[in-house]
Amino acid sequence: MSNALFDLTGKVALVTGATHGLGMAMAEGLGNAGAKLVITGHSSQEKLDSAVAALRDKGLDAHGYLFDVTEEAVVADMVGLIEQEQGPIDVLVNNAGIIRRVPLLEMELSEWNKVIETNLTGVFTMTRPVARRMIERGAGKIINICSMMSELGRDSVSAYAAAKGGLKMLTRNMATEWARHNVQVNGIGPGYFATSQTAPIRVDGHPFNEFILSRTPAGRWGNPEDLQGTAVFLASEASNFVTGQIVYVDGGILATIGKPGNE
Repeated sequence: MSNALFDLTGKVALVTGATHGLGMAMAEGLGNAGAKLVITGHSSQEKLDSAVAALRDKGLDAHGYLFDVTEEAVVADMVGLIEQEQGPIDVLVNNAGIIRRVPLLEMELSEWNKVIETNLTGVFTMTRPVARRMIERGAGKIINICSMMSELGRDSVSAYAAAKGGLKMLTRNMATEWARHNVQVNGIGPGYFATSQTAPIRVDGHPFNEFILSRTPAGRWGNPEDLQGTAVFLASEASNFVTGQIVYVDGGILATIGKPGNE
């Protein structure tokens, strides 16, 4: 099999919410495969500039744009500007998202709405102007970042799980409508990963750390780099007949009711 199947040289890849963590790791993987990177953030120009500089320090062609994926008119304008300045968007990774850990009976409607708006509606508003252009060109790759919560429930993350479950089905419907235009739409469902956000609970003796290690057949937390291969595959010609699928990168959690050997 030729490595050309996975070569993204000459492609423009836009990754939303990629100023840190898993989004930045996936952007780096796409860049290492040859893509020109466009990353977005919405909270801080300084944070966005720092992320772009970090990617450039690794020899990658990276550019940053600051906007909120839920603001439909702004998104449409920014997509036009990005294509004007950087070239046609060949790959879109919808990674931007938030989580609120609040029990359902205690959650304010405004908190619920914000999670749904960012994690589900934001994918709708971000994707449509990009997809229209992909359809006109007759090619494109869209990758929606789902979650194990697209399949499983868990205490205190009901809004997040509802959004990610909806995103799984939105992914399949996008795939259904756009496959005839040679636009493939798939999802990645990360498991539990070692990031700065999970650092406080990944210490020896912490109950949640012990739970994840005992629940994951691979026996470890994921490293952000573990997502790069899947992202490159779904962004490349290697996945030209793959659409509507959710690939779970979780060390085997969803495959089992318990880690082997822990009976």
